[in-house]
Amino acid sequence: MKVFRAFIQKEIYHILRDRRTLLILFGMPVAQVLIFGFAVTNEFKNANIDILDHAKDQTSSKLVRHMTSSGHFNVNRMLVSEKQVEEGFRSGKTDLVMVIPTDFSKDLYTYDPAQVQLIADGSDPNMANALVQYARVMINDFQQQEYKEPANPYQVNIETRMLYNPLLESAYNFIPGTIALILLIISAMMTSLTIAREKEQGTMEILLVSPLPPLLIILGKVAPYAILSFIDAVLILVMGYFIFGVPVTGSLVLLLCLCMVYVITALSLGTLISTTSETQQDAMMKSLIGLLMPSTLLSGFIFPLTSMPEVLQYISHIIPATYFIEILKGIMLRGVGLEYIIFEVSVLLFMIVAFLTLTWKKFKIRLE
Repeated sequence: MKVFRAFIQKEIYHILRDRRTLLILFGMPVAQVLIFGFAVTNEFKNANIDILDHAKDQTSSKLVRHMTSSGHFNVNRMLVSEKQVEEGFRSGKTDLVMVIPTDFSKDLYTYDPAQVQLIADGSDPNMANALVQYARVMINDFQQQEYKEPANPYQVNIETRMLYNPLLESAYNFIPGTIALILLIISAMMTSLTIAREKEQGTMEILLVSPLPPLLIILGKVAPYAILSFIDAVLILVMGYFIFGVPVTGSLVLLLCLCMVYVITALSLGTLISTTSETQQDAMMKSLIGLLMPSTLLSGFIFPLTSMPEVLQYISHIIPATYFIEILKGIMLRGVGLEYIIFEVSVLLFMIVAFLTLTWKKFKIRLE
């Protein structure tokens, strides 16, 4: 037993000296508990709501104030016509639109059913359902406040309308997210593993002294994955259309071009990871911890970003998949043009320049 205890003690010391093992044992559980605890929720806060108030009287104003009193809704814009309804959805700045009819007060107080229309973005079915259901609760609560007797004669009929995905098909949400994740995994993770394998086996040094310039060596390594990733993107789009009925309502040419931009972003990120990794195991760990888990949970693919704490929302802004999923939903489901997604495209282009610059600097240090 004395020898056995000494052996266990030696193993403990060995684990404590290995930072990567400590990161797996303690860092990942803590990170997963925090991320799942804060991010895994379908609740929302500070959702942007546009109001189209045809009544423009005291009662409709009270209803608008009541909708924002809980802190779940923020009034984004006061619309003046039905033509403005889709503008907010296309630009991604609006989560819900509430339409109040001209005779709202008259119908409400004369015991005729008053009509209120709720319009949501069906491209994210879970979020749309949550927004509509909570808005219904707030409107029903408004009725109770207006007439406090148990038998409430005031009735508000709520009509709901889901844009871009009327049947709330879940495929409309997971197909764009799946494209973003698969392209990231193939492009970034596989590229980092490939280059790390060359370094681990010692063949990278042989390539560096070959007649080929270092830039061409890197391009030769990542080009096959760029082609394969692009083929995968096309394959998923075809499967989504013919199997799940997910349309591409916008420009297919624009969509494919931006898929290539995202692939280049992921490839540049993969090469950056490879320059900081000496082994495949190191590259795999950095890819899993730094790419796969955050991109799955913090990109808006599964859970709404507005429900997360501000710290996690800031982290989501440095994840390429966050912007690409918004691009995919905009072109595929909302049919928007480049002018509506220019910010997201600009961020991806900036990331390409930043990742390649950092990769080149680290690569030059290695050559020196």
